Amino acid sequence: MPRVLRIINRFNLGGPTHNAAYLTRYLPGDFETLLVGGGQEASEEGSHHILDSLGVQATILPEMQREVAPWRDRGAYRRIKRLIRDFKPDIVHTHAAKAGAVGRMAASELGVKAIVHTFHGHVFHSYFGTVRTAMYKNIERFLARRSSRIIAISEKQKHELVGEHRITTEDKVSVIPLGFDLSRFQQDQATKRALFRKVYGVADDEIAVGIVGRLVPVKNHDLFLAALKQVRDRSGRKVRAFVVGDGEERERLEALTRQLGLSLTTGPYFNGHGFGHGLNGHAMTPRADVTYTSWIKEIDIVNAGVDVIALTSHNEGTPVSLIEAQAAGRAVVSTRVGGVENVVLDGGTGLLSPADDLDGFSASLYRVVEDRALRERLSSGGWAHVRQRYHFTRLVDDTAALYRQLLA
Repeated sequence: MPRVLRIINRFNLGGPTHNAAYLTRYLPGDFETLLVGGGQEASEEGSHHILDSLGVQATILPEMQREVAPWRDRGAYRRIKRLIRDFKPDIVHTHAAKAGAVGRMAASELGVKAIVHTFHGHVFHSYFGTVRTAMYKNIERFLARRSSRIIAISEKQKHELVGEHRITTEDKVSVIPLGFDLSRFQQDQATKRALFRKVYGVADDEIAVGIVGRLVPVKNHDLFLAALKQVRDRSGRKVRAFVVGDGEERERLEALTRQLGLSLTTGPYFNGHGFGHGLNGHAMTPRADVTYTSWIKEIDIVNAGVDVIALTSHNEGTPVSLIEAQAAGRAVVSTRVGGVENVVLDGGTGLLSPADDLDGFSASLYRVVEDRALRERLSSGGWAHVRQRYHFTRLVDDTAALYRQLLA
């Protein structure tokens, strides 16, 4: 029975955790998998509930942290080498940058037969300055030479890795998009919508716009807030925004919201059984232009409750929030970055504009807010577009086929 050691940076909310969990749980029975991940960061919401829901257990390596720290990284490297010696994997499959660095180096040194790495995103633009970016590119080129196969999660990402940043050669890259269980985004939508809008006091004639993700610079929430201000001032519609997520930028973004003249409130925490301390027939948060909800694990309730999902990132791999939005039948307004074009049909399921283009993004958001027929047309095609392309069974089948090819 082939053994797979699967290593992920950390278990936070997002595509990599879902990807690793589904592959660990659903790979065919002729594979045995050990899942390993780094410790959770204090500013992020953990996602161990995803593992628990699938009955997946993971080994946690506290030494493996997101930031570069040589003393901790050496500790993670030594721990992974011990795991390889004990588990004796036929395949080491790493997910994201830090796990990819320490995991591939350890696997290469110990002569593991097949070494696979998945780029869930990359840091080759919009993260660091020129010198640091060049250093990371050279590290990834070095690691790619020690990899049996590189997995890109979109055709756009493959082009970036091969043609734009020259990390590796085309023959070494396989494209395997992410996969999820999207069925919950189609279930009980009316009930979920009523719950969300009751808790947050969203009236029937109000257009709710959500943006889901970490509050970090690369997500460019500044663009979202500036565009919201323009739409609110220009539109005759009642527009509400919901910022779902948390992170290092939270305090600064709240200050920016006030500077723009937008009213602000924070929302109740959803605990899996209900919001806050229960519903009493009244809104549990005061009405405001922007509501910062922090993390909500039950994102299917958010998608049912809002009318539009936005994304304003400088850089993306495969944007999970936009896949989930389309699965719920919600119109998308996004910047055209990374793998977004492979996920969203421009003009079909959403409207796309160039990165950091305030006028372009604002115009798209205004059109979707103002034009109900357009909003409904964009919403109607989402489920059909994503249900097969991004289902976890396709992810598992594609990955198992690649593993067998490498081992053969």
